[in-house]
Amino acid sequence: MSQANEVKGMPAGAFEVLPAGQEYRPYIAADQVLPEVTARSIVLGLIMAVLFSAAAAFLGLKIGQVFEAAIPIAIIAVGVGPLFRRRSTILENVIVQSIGAASGLVVAGAIFTLPALFILGLDQAIGFDLFKIFMVSFLGGTLGVLFLIPFRKYFVKEMHGHFPFPEATATTQVLVAGERGGSQARILVKSMVIGGIFDFMVHTVGAYSEVFTTRIFAFGRALSDKARLVFKMDVLSAVLGLGYIIGLKYTMIIAAGSLLSWFLLVPVIYYFGQFIPAEIVGNASKLISAMSAEEVFRNYVRFIGIGAIAMAGIIGILKSSKIIVQAFGMGFKQIVRKPGAGAEAAEPRTQRDLHMRFVILGLLLAVAVIFVFFSFSVLKPVPQPLKIGLIATVTVFVISFLFTSVAARAIAIVGTNPVSGMTMMTLILSSLVLAGAGLSGQYGMYAALLIGGVVCTALSMSGGFITDLKIGYWLGATPLKQEKYKFLGIFVSSLTVGLVIFLLNRTYGFANADALAAPQANAMAALIQPLMNPGAQVPWLLYGVGILTALIMELIGVPPLAFALGMYIPLELNTPLVIGGLIAHLVARSSKDKELGTKRYDRGILTASGFIAGVAIIGVVSAMLKYLNVERFIHLGWADGAHGETIALAMFVLLALYLYIDSRRARKED
Repeated sequence: MSQANEVKGMPAGAFEVLPAGQEYRPYIAADQVLPEVTARSIVLGLIMAVLFSAAAAFLGLKIGQVFEAAIPIAIIAVGVGPLFRRRSTILENVIVQSIGAASGLVVAGAIFTLPALFILGLDQAIGFDLFKIFMVSFLGGTLGVLFLIPFRKYFVKEMHGHFPFPEATATTQVLVAGERGGSQARILVKSMVIGGIFDFMVHTVGAYSEVFTTRIFAFGRALSDKARLVFKMDVLSAVLGLGYIIGLKYTMIIAAGSLLSWFLLVPVIYYFGQFIPAEIVGNASKLISAMSAEEVFRNYVRFIGIGAIAMAGIIGILKSSKIIVQAFGMGFKQIVRKPGAGAEAAEPRTQRDLHMRFVILGLLLAVAVIFVFFSFSVLKPVPQPLKIGLIATVTVFVISFLFTSVAARAIAIVGTNPVSGMTMMTLILSSLVLAGAGLSGQYGMYAALLIGGVVCTALSMSGGFITDLKIGYWLGATPLKQEKYKFLGIFVSSLTVGLVIFLLNRTYGFANADALAAPQANAMAALIQPLMNPGAQVPWLLYGVGILTALIMELIGVPPLAFALGMYIPLELNTPLVIGGLIAHLVARSSKDKELGTKRYDRGILTASGFIAGVAIIGVVSAMLKYLNVERFIHLGWADGAHGETIALAMFVLLALYLYIDSRRARKED
């Protein structure tokens, strides 16, 4: 069957749990052979990796605005395909997207942690070069891929339909609409334009506020001032689209976690803070009685969320222990067996992974390189470098392994990777372990930040790579090829990110009057300084409350990770998810005819995906306009004050109505 005959939308059952015994049939069948890994797809993927690594790192550090690379890369891959003599196949575009998407994942891991070394002056005191930046990024990305491969079948096949995979859904819809054209492409492009313009009016034009709060009302201000009770909602179209794709079940669980944090924990902590009028609690910079609701959340409640995420991750690991043991047990057996022998040789093309022999050998090699890197490069001048290097290696390996499934599950559920929270936990644990081993001060901060950099990149990569693999599963790509060529994208992205960070430090700097913003790295620097100095206060009690909360959720049958993500992610990002999930619920049940209801729901998925894609594209444009200082000529400044929030609420209501009404325009014959 030729590709030209494949003019169809997503196959039946793509987004739902299938009956027992029935397997999903991908867009390109397993027995159909199309060009996949070609010189075209590799070269274009590497170009995307270089361009988006440089752009994401530069803009993320310069203006503190990080954009998602996967969807723009998919759109570019579709757009340039017809320029060749033979149009690119959809599987070639999957490889382009998979290689290129390594850029955003490596960038997130690097800029969250490594600039903190410059902020703390450790580059001058100890020395930090391009080689070390490259090694931290490359080793982290490699660990993220290798740890995730044994989980691929569980997340993308066995749990098919159970997880919504919002970002993978949006990217897949872009690739399919580009392949098919016609009505699907028109719906996607229209919603991309609407979503892009909607968010452009917020970020660049300033026509209305991004966040609506109850502070615009007199009673809302009173509640906020007296009890620190405030309701907040982000009006961006991408968040509404995410909510539609995630669905009502998970969005309600996420929102419940947020409501616990903001409507119970924040007011309770503020209430008791009134009785501590002369003492600062923990590592905060002011009295609780003088804090806003946002400051109480940032200084105290957020750490409860981090503890809950960590515990939810451990619960997930225990539940997945059978899968882990089976995967690695099979791998050790395969080490003494020739690749291709046995049952795996009969597996269909769409289910072939990198041989577990190579996964285990790759992990052993990565561990050896990490040990050599820390012992003979990073920690060479300190006493007992081999001992400290071994501790650093074990810390990186164990935390990366434990949190890999957490990152993948978070992306599968909500499309957001809580990598900053897990990196904070990594910095705290590694600092305590290193200090216990006798390494503190500047070298302690240096080693802990590099450990955090490797782990942060590993978790960012594992969360993002599960998205790539789900896209491949839906479309019929070969997982083995995605896994092999991901390493190429990681290598190029790591080298590019290292060059950009090094050049930006030389050009702008991270610790002077005109320094780059680097908001995440500044937060990491502020976190680690007290940990490596005597008298640091680690909020163990708050972590413990989060741990108990996750355990309670598990006992009562509520998915603990979704609830924990709600506790950690700011309220304004969680409340619009419920609106999107409610619209999806209403659309799916808008007709007694089940087939028509499904058609309407699927059209809504396409529209919601367009919102996300449009925002991803316009995010790059807005960031560039801000950097070039063009924004000030078109910025209206209407977003400030109650009027900006009132307009924002009205616009959000109109956008939600559009999503609902447009979804219902689907017909059975579409």
